[in-house]
Amino acid sequence: MSVLPVSRGGAGDGTAPGAAPAPRRASTRRRLFEAAVVLIAEQGFSATTVDEIADRAGVAKGTVYYNFASKNVLYEELLRDGMDLLSGSLRRAADATVAAGGSHVGALDAMIRAGLDFIAGSPALMQLYVAELWRTNRTWRATLTSVRGRALTVVESVLHDAVAACELSAELDISLTASALLGMVLVAALDWQSFQPDRSVEDVHAALSRLLQGRVAGGP
Repeated sequence: MSVLPVSRGGAGDGTAPGAAPAPRRASTRRRLFEAAVVLIAEQGFSATTVDEIADRAGVAKGTVYYNFASKNVLYEELLRDGMDLLSGSLRRAADATVAAGGSHVGALDAMIRAGLDFIAGSPALMQLYVAELWRTNRTWRATLTSVRGRALTVVESVLHDAVAACELSAELDISLTASALLGMVLVAALDWQSFQPDRSVEDVHAALSRLLQGRVAGGP
């Protein structure tokens, strides 16, 4: 399980909104995030208690409530931070490809690889995210919709650029295509991690890259 950096402050950690928490507080929050994501992936959200999260993180139960108002808030922030990190990884991959003289379709391909690398480093987090997509009665549904939208916006922006550069058809349904590409990476990566772990990331990326080139870009 990779460490999830914590980049935002707020009422939950005693810092001003947008401010980074102190190093010690950030370290505690990372441990709580990691403990929560592992436990919830193993036994589900409802079955996971604050006591278990605190015990797994090696802190007192009161520390959980000092950093987060409730288990729901902890999980909501976990989803937000995790998806923000994924969105940032996709954006950097696309920007680096274009800056190096690559095409916008090449940027999409780089985003696929970045997504696979991210999920390989945090598989439990992505399992939780995918599972929550199917639940509509959670208190954090609005947050989930928002962070999903941020990731899709990154993909959509590159698709728009590709259409503007005549690399893709102007008739392309950008919104649906962005959802399909993000979903393809998430589902393929989780299937790889769960059922085909012997395959390399290069192998999985090559297969998805061929789908991109053939189905989206219209290549051979």
